[in-house]
Formats: sequence, C-alpha cells, structure tokens
Amino acid sequence: MSSEKTLGTGAAEHLWRLSGRGVAAVGQLLLWALEGLGRLLRPLRDRIMARLYGQQQGAPQGPVYGPYGTVLVPQAVVPQGAPEAPAPRWIAAWQRFSSSWVYAPVTGLLLTLAAIYEVGTNTSDLFSVQGGFAVAATLPLVWRREVLRPAAAITLGATAASLLSGQEFLVTTMAAALCMLYLLAQALPRASTGVLAVTSLMAVGVVYVAGTGLDSIPWPAAVAAVIGAIGLGDARRTVEATAAEAREQRTETLQALGDAQRDQAVMRERARIARELHDVVAHSVSMIAVQAETAPYTMPSLSEEARQGYAEIAHTAREALVEMRRLLGVLRSDAPAADGEVTPQPRLDRLGDLLEQHRGAGGSASLAVRGAEQPLSATLELSAYRIVQEALTNVRRHAPGAPVQIDLTYHPDRLAVRVHNASAGPAQTRVDGFPLPTSGGHGLIGMRERATMLGGDFHAGPSPDGGFDVAADLPLRP
Repeated sequence: MSSEKTLGTGAAEHLWRLSGRGVAAVGQLLLWALEGLGRLLRPLRDRIMARLYGQQQGAPQGPVYGPYGTVLVPQAVVPQGAPEAPAPRWIAAWQRFSSSWVYAPVTGLLLTLAAIYEVGTNTSDLFSVQGGFAVAATLPLVWRREVLRPAAAITLGATAASLLSGQEFLVTTMAAALCMLYLLAQALPRASTGVLAVTSLMAVGVVYVAGTGLDSIPWPAAVAAVIGAIGLGDARRTVEATAAEAREQRTETLQALGDAQRDQAVMRERARIARELHDVVAHSVSMIAVQAETAPYTMPSLSEEARQGYAEIAHTAREALVEMRRLLGVLRSDAPAADGEVTPQPRLDRLGDLLEQHRGAGGSASLAVRGAEQPLSATLELSAYRIVQEALTNVRRHAPGAPVQIDLTYHPDRLAVRVHNASAGPAQTRVDGFPLPTSGGHGLIGMRERATMLGGDFHAGPSPDGGFDVAADLPLRP
C-alpha cells in the first residue's frame, strides 16, 4: 500500500515538473516573439525618441568619467543645431509642478469638478445625495499631503456609503478611492498594508452582498483594482526605501573615502615635516659631533677623562645621525636622498625671496613685521616660512590677483603669523576644490600640522570682507 502511495506521489511530482517545463517553453517562445517584434520596431522607436528628445546625428561625445575612472555618462551623440527637446522640457516642468505645494490642491479640485460633472451627466439635480457623496469622496484629496489618514478615511467612507446606499457607480469616486489606497499603502508599514488590503477586500465583498453600487462591475475586476492599487503603493514604498538605503550607503562610503583621504594627507604632511626637521636637526647634531671631535685638538690641556667624554659625545652624535636617517627612510614616500646629503631649509630671512616669487607670478603681496625681533629656533622659523608659503600658493590657485597682506608679530611668548588676501570673486573661499571652512585642502592640513607640532594654534577661514584669513600662533618655547 505504501509503495502505491509513493508511486502516485512520484507521478504527481513528475507531472508537476513537466507542466512547469511546458509553461517555461511557452513563455520562452513568447519572449522570442516579443524580442523579434522589438527588433523590427526599433527604427520606429528610435525615430519617435529622436523627435521627442531632439537627438540628431552629430559629433560623438566621449564618456564622462567620475572619480577613479568610473563612467558617469556613456558615449552619446551631441545634437548639432537641434532645437530644444520638447519632452525633457515638459518633463522638467511637470516635475517642478508635482513637487510644489499647489499640486495636491489643484489635482484634488480638478477631480472634484470632474465628479460634479459626472453627477450632472447622470442626474439633473447636482444637490442630490449622489452629488454629496461624490464631493465628499473627492474633495479630501486636496489635503492628502498634509493629513493623509483623515482624508483617506473620509474618501473611503464616503465611497463605501455611496455604494451601500445604492447610488450609481461613478468613475471619479472610484479613482479617488483607489488613489487613497495607493497613497496609504505607500505611507504605511508592510504589516499595516496587509491589514489595509484585507479590510478593503472585505469591504468590497460587503458591497457586493449588501448593496447594488458595484453590480455593473464584475467582482474579479473590483478585487484586481483594489489589490493592484495597494500592491503598487507597497512596491513604491519598497523602491523608495531601497533608494534611501542606497543613498545612505553611498553617503557613508563617500564619507569614509573622504576620511581616508584626509588621513593619508595628514600622514604625507607629517612625513614631509619629518624630512624637513631631519635636515634642521641633522645640521645641529652634525655641529655637535664636529665640535666634540675637534675639542681635544683645540684644547691640548684637556685631561684624559675629558678627552674620553668628548669622544663619547661625538660617537653618540654620529649614532643619532644614523638613527635619524633610518627613521627618515621609513617615512619617505619618494626616492631617498643620498647618504650625507643635507638640504638647507629656509628660514624667515628668505621671506623676501618668497614674496618676489609671488609677485613674479602676477600676485601682489606686502610684509609687515611688528614687535621686538628675537632669536627663534630653526624649527619655528621653518614652520612659519612654510605656513606663509602654503598660504601664498593657495592664493595663487584660488584667488589669483588678490592682494595679500602678511603680518609677523613678535610677542614675548609667541610668534603670530597672519596671511590675509582680499576678495577676488567667489573662488577665494575655496581651497583645493573644497568649500571652506567645512573641509579644507591638503595645504591647510600641512599648516595645521606644523602649528600643532609646535604646540600652537591655527585658524583658516573666510574673512568678513569676503577674503580669506590664515592665522597661526607659534609659541617660542615648547
């Protein structure tokens, strides 16, 4: 007995799978037929699209590339002398209208007028019960964006009451009810949308059983219309939620990419500062080693203990130089310099040459020194020089031709550096392609790193007169 049941089950499963293959074969034949028809109609489609969108044969336009070589717009054909395309113009106008606040009131009032007109074609008395139900079912669409649920309750209730009271079926009231079902399914969560679908189908069943308003409509058509409106609304909500998640993920990815780029820029600037500091410190340590090595020869009266002490100092200084070169090799991102090469780094006495270079590039700059000048460390002078240099570079790049005022103010405990450029158009508030002060370029990162390394303060941003300010306070002592 059990073997007969198993045989019957296997035969049923085989028939089921065979029927599925038959359906797939028929569907594939239909797809082939549709594809062939599409190929035959493709020239006609291209002509219609060219007429609507104004596309004509012309010079080919290459693809538009985004960051990292991604293609944003594929190669297309640029119209030559073509008039403005009518379809995009009307589409843009419709998008502006549909996104404005007047869209809901205008369309709601138009549907209400259409309902009144339909009532007038069915009866000579506009102030009848059917007219009241028609207005009550369509007029709430005026406020569907502000108060969707109350408006939907009024529309759906008036439609159901009209059908249950035996009023004649109206296309406009049915359209209003289906529109409200679509909007509710789009706004409600998935569970509430299911409850809405079940309730709506039950209401349709009650109307068919207890009323006569839908007798002229086959019940499968009514059920399909209700399920279709709710299904479309739920699908639209799903699509919008998916698009919102994609936008959020894209925003997070771009933010992470920006953070990574800023971190890389900070590391590059720190490596550059380390290389420059190596040159400064290497010179000082070399001087220590030379002085320690020559001391026994310049002072013959030194004791043996003193000679050994000087020799130890020279040996330690030489070892420090070797270790510094090793550290520099780790930080370098370009080819290492030759052994023993020490590049002299600029100091504040070379600001005049820097200003002359800026003027030679078409800029205008002036320097003012205030306060009592005092000796500064090589690191502090190098940092101040580099800050002024980066600021002048940004001025040439983003505010060409703008006059620049450089102020160096010596305080008892710090050196204040300020670089101000006047307004030269809207570009002066952008550095390295990013609007400021929300996000700055790599030049600003380097200036901030130099000031932070010395324990100072740094500020950069638009000035009240429309220009741009770079200010740094560099302490004279750590």
